[in-house]
Amino acid sequence: MLIRAYEKKDLKFMIQIWNEVVTEGIAFPQEELLNHITGAEFFASQTYTAVAEDENIIYGLYILHPNNIGRCSHICNASYAVNFKNRGQHIGEKLVLDSLQQAKKHAFKILQFNAVVETNIHARYLYEKLGFIQLGTIPNGFRTKDGHFENICPYYHEL
Repeated sequence: MLIRAYEKKDLKFMIQIWNEVVTEGIAFPQEELLNHITGAEFFASQTYTAVAEDENIIYGLYILHPNNIGRCSHICNASYAVNFKNRGQHIGEKLVLDSLQQAKKHAFKILQFNAVVETNIHARYLYEKLGFIQLGTIPNGFRTKDGHFENICPYYHEL
């Protein structure tokens, strides 16, 4: 499995994987699906966007960008998406590890996740395994697709 910077030829698969997570409605805050135009703009606007590829098949991706501006611009944020059919194969772990390296290369000092849904136990386990520290819990910070609210857990990792 190769983690590499995305290329325009990857966009169709990236948009499909991203939209799977948005449609699932239990992890990303976005509600709008990407199309070819909005997807190309969205991924190009990130500080860094990478894909997990094996034998010309895209299995997942991540985006990396500043979490804030000005005096807080040394803190970055990332989001990860893995093809639904390929979850549980440690692709997400490879993506997170690569994002930590890329964050350092782009001179960020901290990688922070603002809204990890408390019931997303697989992601939380992975982040804690990789040294992320939970900052607390925000009650009812995430509205799921079906309209109920779940707690979110911010995490950070010093780079």
